[in-house]
Amino acid sequence: MTGRSPRLSMLRRAMPEGRTTRPVEARGGKPRRRGAQPKVVALGGGMGLSASLTALRRITGDLTAVVTVADDGGSSGRLRDELGVLPPGDLRKALAALCGDDDWGQTWARVIQHRFHSKGDLHEHAVGNLLIVALWEQLGDHVQALDLVGKLLGAHGRVLPMSAVPLELQALVKGHDPDRPEDIDTVRGQATVALTTGEVQSVHVVPHDPPAVPEAVEAVLDADWVVLGPGSWFSSVIPHLLVPELLDALIQTKARRVLSLNLAPQPGETDGFSPQRHLEVLGRHAPKLALDVVLADEAAVPDRDVLTEAAKRLGAAVELAPVARSDGTPRHDPELLAAAYDRIFRMHGRIGPWR
Repeated sequence: MTGRSPRLSMLRRAMPEGRTTRPVEARGGKPRRRGAQPKVVALGGGMGLSASLTALRRITGDLTAVVTVADDGGSSGRLRDELGVLPPGDLRKALAALCGDDDWGQTWARVIQHRFHSKGDLHEHAVGNLLIVALWEQLGDHVQALDLVGKLLGAHGRVLPMSAVPLELQALVKGHDPDRPEDIDTVRGQATVALTTGEVQSVHVVPHDPPAVPEAVEAVLDADWVVLGPGSWFSSVIPHLLVPELLDALIQTKARRVLSLNLAPQPGETDGFSPQRHLEVLGRHAPKLALDVVLADEAAVPDRDVLTEAAKRLGAAVELAPVARSDGTPRHDPELLAAAYDRIFRMHGRIGPWR
């Protein structure tokens, strides 16, 4: 989508005063001072990215989410098929995660996450998906529309799609057909890949050379820290490495790069994966990408030495920290994850560009 609409200025004026999607410094106001809050870009999708954003908004006011656009299931898939738009679901989840903890933020987070339940066409559609798509159609611009939704919500950061076109995720899967356990088949669609019963060998996207959103590339190049993960490894984390312009930016940026590992293997696509295997798979998809830090929960790492060696091959140090919720579920605790990120930024950022 391109072009501008006169509706944009009118809608902006209607937003609550004092609520912006980015800090003044990041929106072209006063230049950032040396020692100011770090510019952080988080990449991913789904609940993994939401966990990271919920933590990161607690420690920096200059935060940008770059979100996958390969979802083809549920409400997003239906809107994508019917209207030919980017799937809005992961973008919506990121916006909800950036909502503040005050009444305004939590009310809007619940509203945009609300799903209709009926026997009609609205069944299972999320309010936020419909709002985002409506603004895309009204304004004709993906980025401007998402910025406007963020302003309405009082989001503590900015949300950008990684590509300007909807992508189809395809995977080479060994044993996808239980009757042919040694055969490798092509599995199509993010929803199918995420639930495959076989062993995912590699993934790619169609089109094979998708255009990156320029603002996403710019954010990565201008960042002090880039955070990749946690999330579904093949369907949310690795797809960012399959957009050539975005991968080039990740390789060329002067930012420090943090990879946040999952607390447990993903049922289906990464069943049986060790922490180090996650790193090996990522390295195969982007052999030129170096990392600085790998963050993992100590309880989820059976062999620290093996993980340390795998991280070294990517140029990274390993940081272990308690980041899981206390209820025993494989979910990140926002406060603990925020503390871990904050410690990493301070310990590993002393000679970084933001210090």
